[in-house]
Amino acid sequence: MKIGTCVTFSSPEVLKEKFAALRENGFSSCQLMAWEPALWTEENAVGTKALMQEYGIEVSTFWCGWEGPKVWNFYDGQLTLGLVPPEYRAGRVKNLCDGADFARLLGVTDVATHMGFIPENPYDPNFAGFCVAVRTVAEHLKENGQYLLFETGQETPVTMLRCFEQVGCDNLGINLDTANLILYGKANPVDALDVFGRYVRNLHAKDGLYPVNGRELGTEAKIGEGKVDFRALFTRLHELGYDSHVTIEREISGEQQLKDILDARVYLEQIISEIYGGKQAC
Repeated sequence: MKIGTCVTFSSPEVLKEKFAALRENGFSSCQLMAWEPALWTEENAVGTKALMQEYGIEVSTFWCGWEGPKVWNFYDGQLTLGLVPPEYRAGRVKNLCDGADFARLLGVTDVATHMGFIPENPYDPNFAGFCVAVRTVAEHLKENGQYLLFETGQETPVTMLRCFEQVGCDNLGINLDTANLILYGKANPVDALDVFGRYVRNLHAKDGLYPVNGRELGTEAKIGEGKVDFRALFTRLHELGYDSHVTIEREISGEQQLKDILDARVYLEQIISEIYGGKQAC
């Protein structure tokens, strides 16, 4: 099991510095967080793949963003995020397919994104159209030999499960963000594994607190200082047979971000080593 972190994708020139910093801090894996389709060129793919080989970095997941507005709250988020808003859907389907094609050039099989506030009511007129869009993307990725991962947070676990059943493709998976289920007030991540645990292919190790009002998300916290019970989480993941990547995500900036990430690695390594029978995370 590898512990990595998130790296924002940019040109190979900038990425070289980021990969060098990863190695300096003892990481050999990452998720690439990509929000600029203009950078998803064949030339940049060649340069990025060369850097992956040079620095020995494994990209576990290509986190594919999309164009258009995005507001991370409970009101405007309903209207702007993911494939849910009909007015942005066609363009974002293209973004996800283009991003997957770029990831294929890198040799990356898992492509993750936020799908938006999936309607909890299966009779909502928007639910069927959303599922058609997801199926379109999933079928494109299937041709590439790739998986489409939903990042958790904006939907309840059973809503995500219902979407998977409705779409009906066998290359759907989950990028489990351990904090997002709490930040969005949707579920406890440990209990959520009882609903969709078999679909988890990667995870964002992140911590946070529940919302305190009906408009804004809860507050992210340093790992070990929020509501996520990581010992219970990895115990359940071990029971499910999960032995893949753990990607630390700390959504602050500056020197404190790196300090918190390094502290989180030590914290998680100890828990994983104990639960997985002395199998050391690296």
